[in-house]
Amino acid sequence: MAMLVLALLPLLAASASAAGGCAADASLSSPNGNAYAACSDLPRLGATVHWTYDRAAGSLSVAFVAAPAAPGGWVAWGLNPYGEGMAGAQALLAAPSSSSGAWAVRTYNISGYALGAPGPIAFPATGLAAEMGADGRVRVSGTLSVGQGASVLNQVWQVGSAVSGDGVPAPHAMGGDNLAAKAKLDLVRQTSTSSDSGGSGLARERNIHGVLNAVSWGLLLPMGAIFARYLKTFRSADPAWFYLHVTCQIIGYAVGVAGWATGINLGNASNGVTYGLHRSIGIAVFALATLQAFALFLRPRKDHKCRVYWNVYHHSVGYAVIILGILNIFKGMAILGVEQRWRTAYVAAVWVLGAVAVTLEAVTWSVVIRRREAEQHGKTFHGAA
Repeated sequence: MAMLVLALLPLLAASASAAGGCAADASLSSPNGNAYAACSDLPRLGATVHWTYDRAAGSLSVAFVAAPAAPGGWVAWGLNPYGEGMAGAQALLAAPSSSSGAWAVRTYNISGYALGAPGPIAFPATGLAAEMGADGRVRVSGTLSVGQGASVLNQVWQVGSAVSGDGVPAPHAMGGDNLAAKAKLDLVRQTSTSSDSGGSGLARERNIHGVLNAVSWGLLLPMGAIFARYLKTFRSADPAWFYLHVTCQIIGYAVGVAGWATGINLGNASNGVTYGLHRSIGIAVFALATLQAFALFLRPRKDHKCRVYWNVYHHSVGYAVIILGILNIFKGMAILGVEQRWRTAYVAAVWVLGAVAVTLEAVTWSVVIRRREAEQHGKTFHGAA
């Protein structure tokens, strides 16, 4: 029996090492050569974090260990002083060099839901290093200045599958584990606990916010404008064009209000993270669309002398809402860092609407010109008679 146990010990050690975790990384040491004071197996992505907090110096020595999503990918870990999640995170990202293959660490102050460019972070970092172990996991280490009064910090982590030739990390996957890769790091109790057992509540709300606004301001309202501008040229489409126009605008406005409300709620839930231009454009779109809706109750009769002025106002505000809405949708996509396929799908939808509008513009002008010529010919004929 003893011989059997001795024979199995190497296999058990190899198994533990392959599985990763605190036990497999027990040999890791902090910059001063001592073992890290605490370690936690993080609940997502098979990652582990080791740390030692020196309260007197206000420094946090940390080692983050995780496997990239694919060979040649990247790993990242960070602290978020503003809230939970990616927006506002002060991150350490390790990636291999495209030329030498050596691993290097860069810091990112992530202001939105896209990574952005590397730069200084709120926690001054020293001694940053990264290396890949024989088990395929990358070990990222360094010391952060978090202050003497730090106690419980928000931590986030992530893994990606690729790095471009110029060193830009490709976006990470949007699976449940990726969206839920966040936890609380308790420096006093030396524990790490999941900060959102539900996984991706805010992420779902952001996606809902984006979809609602893309469908409303970005699709339904332009469709309603197309119906109003072009279908009314055809006498056989009267009054169907009006009902189509009103239906698209009412549904679009209602969906847009829901999208705007989710945006306000997201802003309130993201303390310390603001997107000034995106927010301002969103408020302007909502205000103009609301003004447009109430202005319908003040629409003069067709033969009223003020109708021409109302038409100018109605068209100007309507086109402003559509242009600003589409612009803000692209701003939102940049903030969320949506996958390229969704950008492509929306761009394709906008191009289709644009192509339909251009085609109908040519067709309706042709109809109008022929109609005027026919009316002029009729007047000439009757005059001669």
